[in-house]
Amino acid sequence: MPVPVILDCDPGHDDAFNILLAAAHPAVDLLAVTTVAGNQTLEKTTLNARRVCAVAGIRGVPIAAGRDRPLHGAARVAENIHGGSGLDGPGFGEGEPDVPQDPRGALGLIRDTLLAHPAPVTLVPTGPLTNIAAFLLAYPELIRRIERIVLMGGSAGRGNTTPAAEFNILCDPEAADIVFASGLPITMFGLNATHQVRATPDVVARIAALGTPLGELCVELLTYFAGSYREVYGFDAPPLHDPLTVAHLIDPSVISLVRAPVTVELTGTYTRGMTVVDLDGVTGRPANVDVGMEVDVPAFWDLIVEAVRVLGSRG
Repeated sequence: MPVPVILDCDPGHDDAFNILLAAAHPAVDLLAVTTVAGNQTLEKTTLNARRVCAVAGIRGVPIAAGRDRPLHGAARVAENIHGGSGLDGPGFGEGEPDVPQDPRGALGLIRDTLLAHPAPVTLVPTGPLTNIAAFLLAYPELIRRIERIVLMGGSAGRGNTTPAAEFNILCDPEAADIVFASGLPITMFGLNATHQVRATPDVVARIAALGTPLGELCVELLTYFAGSYREVYGFDAPPLHDPLTVAHLIDPSVISLVRAPVTVELTGTYTRGMTVVDLDGVTGRPANVDVGMEVDVPAFWDLIVEAVRVLGSRG
């Protein structure tokens, strides 16, 4: 049976590919998409989710906007990576996309989706965890309707926004702390895993060879993303972070997992937002998270290319 999924995201170039993967593969039943401020402002990330669904022909999946700032403090964006629109590179044309925004808002859409589905649903957050934490606080009685949380965020090693902290967690450490301490089954794909899946020129050429408008758009996304990562981090190819979450749901053998205690640093002068992953068990804390480690990189890219092919062929 397909895995019922709600994507909570902040598109973002890598989020866009995760939406495509979730919509294209028969192993996933994409029930809803919710958006959060992160890679860009909430208004822009919501528009980007609608744009991606419109160009890929993804219809009938409700999209609702969530929180426009963290639980505490001010919002930050990643304009240096994703550009002024949050999805720079391709031209999406003028006017509104023909995929509507659901008026219920993210928390209402998550609530209604959990209540309506006959089985517990997997939440897949790939941006700051503000919406997920807010939902757990607002609807504790519905936690039993959540099968598990499979997220992109954090790292078992170094950060990317500070030496210690990854962007998604640093945007809202308090929200991340609520999620990691929730007692729900959590699988985390952090930078130590996602930096293994870089969109090399060979990968981009495979997508270009599909010869579809959607493939061309994906090439433009990856080309812009490559320029950002080259300029900011000196990478020779950009890592496609977020789709590791859905790839894991499709084929768990794509990435190995290690169970470990994970906590979120809230107060460190230099380490706020760090995911403290105790791989050696030195703290004695109970293991609470399955942490992504080694990726089967060719298998991952096969899934991505196939998703772009499938959705592109429908157009």
